[in-house]
Amino acid sequence: MRSVMSALFSFALVSVATAAQAREIKANDRYMCDWGAGTAARAQELKLSGVSLYAARQKIQQYKFSKPWMRMTALGITEQTYDSNSRIKPAAVRQSFYEDCIKYTLARK
Repeated sequence: MRSVMSALFSFALVSVATAAQAREIKANDRYMCDWGAGTAARAQELKLSGVSLYAARQKIQQYKFSKPWMRMTALGITEQTYDSNSRIKPAAVRQSFYEDCIKYTLARK
């Protein structure tokens, strides 16, 4: 009986310690992942519709961005999207990008 109680106690202690180590993602990180996912989805839409990389870059240059880092990041995401041979739907690209970004953000902490 004592061994069962000690095993349960140690299991509870480990689970509490694991929960304490888990960190939440900040709102800014969620925003950045969501924004990047939307950018990747738009780039995939342009790619699938036959728009050239040059024309896609020109469209990005015309956008108004709220933060200075966004323009170069959008250009990088667009270039990576065009370099990929993927023909999947933009919604799937958005979901995949968002999930991978969240995983990266959690692993970084």
